[in-house]
Amino acid sequence: MAQIPLLQLSDISLTFGGDPVFHDLDLVVQAGDRVALVGRNGSGKSTLMKVMANLVEPDRGGRVVPAGTSVGYMEQDPDLSGFATLGDFASAGLGPGEEYLIERAGEGLKLDLSRPVETASGGERRRAALAKMLADGPDLMLLDEPTNHLDIEAIAWLEGELKATRAAYVLISHDRAFLRALTRATLWIDRGQVRRQERGFTDFEAWRDRIWDEEDQQRHKLDRKIKAEARWAVEGISARRKRNMGRVRALGDLREERASQIKRQGTAAMALDAGTKSGKKVIEARDLSKSFGNTPIVQDFSINIERGDRVAFVGPNGAGKTTLLKLLLGEETPDTGTVKLGTNLEIAVFDQARAQLDPDATLWDSLTDIPGMRVSGQSDQVMVRGTPRHVVSYLRDFLFDERQARAPVRSLSGGEKARLLLARLMAQPSNLLVLDEPTNDLDVETLDLLQELIDGFDGTVLLVSHDRDFLDRIATLTVALEGRGRAVVYAGGWTDMLAQRREEEAPMEKQQATKQKQGKAAPAKPAAKPGLSFTEKHRLDTLPAEIERLEAEIGKLEELLSDPELFSREPVKFKKATEALVQRQEKLAASEEEWLALEEKSDAG
Repeated sequence: MAQIPLLQLSDISLTFGGDPVFHDLDLVVQAGDRVALVGRNGSGKSTLMKVMANLVEPDRGGRVVPAGTSVGYMEQDPDLSGFATLGDFASAGLGPGEEYLIERAGEGLKLDLSRPVETASGGERRRAALAKMLADGPDLMLLDEPTNHLDIEAIAWLEGELKATRAAYVLISHDRAFLRALTRATLWIDRGQVRRQERGFTDFEAWRDRIWDEEDQQRHKLDRKIKAEARWAVEGISARRKRNMGRVRALGDLREERASQIKRQGTAAMALDAGTKSGKKVIEARDLSKSFGNTPIVQDFSINIERGDRVAFVGPNGAGKTTLLKLLLGEETPDTGTVKLGTNLEIAVFDQARAQLDPDATLWDSLTDIPGMRVSGQSDQVMVRGTPRHVVSYLRDFLFDERQARAPVRSLSGGEKARLLLARLMAQPSNLLVLDEPTNDLDVETLDLLQELIDGFDGTVLLVSHDRDFLDRIATLTVALEGRGRAVVYAGGWTDMLAQRREEEAPMEKQQATKQKQGKAAPAKPAAKPGLSFTEKHRLDTLPAEIERLEAEIGKLEELLSDPELFSREPVKFKKATEALVQRQEKLAASEEEWLALEEKSDAG
């Protein structure tokens, strides 16, 4: 018996007053699907997801969702009016005894559910929408950039939740590591066409490049055929006019086919001007300490940053990454310690809050208002790395068209705002580049280009990011803020950092055995039992609260399932609650065993 799809789109066509976004689109999502939805910024990914969620009505075509199937959509800009707190919004619609679901999601996403709606940031509102959808537990989840505004710990928690869920999901994300870990199929939007491959994101780029190569070959063959037919038309048509008019019409058809082929959108033509060379020493920090009240940000932190280094700063939201950056750049005064900046530094900053952009200004004004960029006496030209450029021409390098030049910044998508900030940044000579969450809202191809730019940049880069793949491809040093003022410098990127941490946390006996094998062991004596590593101590501190939370959730689930009418009245809720109870009981047992093991190790140490 054929499986009934969770969602089916048939013959969908949609325009927004210009070129078609989609034309004759067919799409099916089955139970258990884990789908990556990919495409260039502006290709229509979010629009397609809204069509799937029934929030945008197409010009033509049908959407079918079987009766009883629930579809959840993570809103980018949720309407929280009428709710006092983020928790009130996120828990709306949950049944009695289900409050633990939103508490659990809030803890995993590091969301303060008691935060008043009027003081909540855009990132907190998005996390509230994500928490609400996870708590609701729909059959199909539509997730549009869920990792934006999440730190690496919260991303790992969400990754674990999506791996464990039985729900299907369609996922838009710029985070390659997240997509590779979670997806088993790929939907690719390219010039209004949606293709599907039954493989996850890991195989996407090879698949895309293969299709583009085939297109190029077909276009080349078509061009040669048009050229040959055109030559025949010029040389032989007068002698065979009546007999060969069909061939002339065929030539017209070939030309129309070639004209209808939509040119692939290029990548943004970005380039960095390293400006004058800085000195070899860029930043030298010695014994830095900084606290706010009783909260230490860093203690006794030292680092040497030299020209050409790519230094990544990682850690949970609120750990103090931005504060440490400001200390190193001399924008914040340390409580103790010293910072020496090198010579000839020219600093350019990419701000994750997009605060450098005036929402009421036009794209044109956003480029010409930068000190030193406008060409003297020319209102329509900007100075780009020492060369005058027309504003529209420069905007085209970053994939903006002429119509957008006079549009307000507020009309741009998140990805377009990121591209505009990059346009401002790339025009300024610099030899020290500070990138605060540059990957948010950028498509895969633009991320690739940004990586190539940084690779070829003859200067120094300081980078804050939660994108593990980007960190691995960029960083030569990683500074991990691990809490309680502890900041540790590791060689390499994210994966290198994890490997070095594992080595540091290996038992001392193993290190002793390795030395003995190498013939370098100290005289034999009983090996001292090790105490806990920093990570293990932190885990031991947090486990009691986790055990208490799991016990509370189990109690609420048992109370919910004690209703004898629940199975007949709400079988879906009964099934989900039963599965959740088994899952929580397994996690509780594992957490208790982990706590006992760490306690024993702590006592032995």
